[in-house]
Amino acid sequence: MVERRPLLTVLTHVGLALGIVVIAFPLYITFVASTLTLEQVLEVPMRLVPGDRFWANYSQVLASGSTRGSGAPVGQMMFNSLVMALVIAIGKIAISIISSFAIVYFRFPLRRTFFWMIFITLMLPVEVRIIPTFKVVSDLGMLNTYAGLTLPLIASATATFLFRQFFLTVPDELLEAARMDGAGPLRFFFDVLLPLSATTIAALFVIQFIYGWNQYLWPLLITSDESMYTAVIGIKRMIVGGDAMTEWQLVMATAMLAMLPPALVVVLMQKWFVKGLVDTEK
Repeated sequence: MVERRPLLTVLTHVGLALGIVVIAFPLYITFVASTLTLEQVLEVPMRLVPGDRFWANYSQVLASGSTRGSGAPVGQMMFNSLVMALVIAIGKIAISIISSFAIVYFRFPLRRTFFWMIFITLMLPVEVRIIPTFKVVSDLGMLNTYAGLTLPLIASATATFLFRQFFLTVPDELLEAARMDGAGPLRFFFDVLLPLSATTIAALFVIQFIYGWNQYLWPLLITSDESMYTAVIGIKRMIVGGDAMTEWQLVMATAMLAMLPPALVVVLMQKWFVKGLVDTEK
């Protein structure tokens, strides 16, 4: 039994409160700036109380973007980011679970070699292979398309490895029982493995959704049309240089909007996410 010490409890809560303040204060400053006018944002020091431009600033960026930077509507950018994140997350999970199923439950020549070839690609991130990947996408005419945004990022050695390790823990008796009931490989996969993998799929979906939503370098390379900008790219495009004045209140509003979908995914799927990572039965 853990001994309860009042002083230790107080210190723990003080430490947690300080941590929350350190993390939340920049977000609060961003929110406050998104509700002010440009002149109020540039004041020194900037006020720490929200202003009266909340609806005006947010409706402007959602409908028409910035007047001095990117003119693409942030609503369209967020839709592009959502498509990219969903396709990458679902595609990675689908491809990885199928490849792991084949590697674990089918016997074919060089089975282990193929797995290690997939696993070695962990050492080859997008940044390492970005030039040949861009050349292939360009030659196939997929610049400024959803296919170009998503397909080159859809394979995942990490997810394949995690599914393989989970499948190896599934008792062989389940496979034998499925065979005795007359179930083929696909029936065993859909009726047995998929339900057992639900928490792992949920955890990977959260990770891969955030990975796809936060992509910056790849969309920056293959998108030149403003209608195909993602939310992360849109924030950068709104920041102008030279003699032009950046509309920081609109940049901050866009940053707040860009944070909402990943935060909602984490909050809504937190239970599944934690269970998929730490479930003792796996």
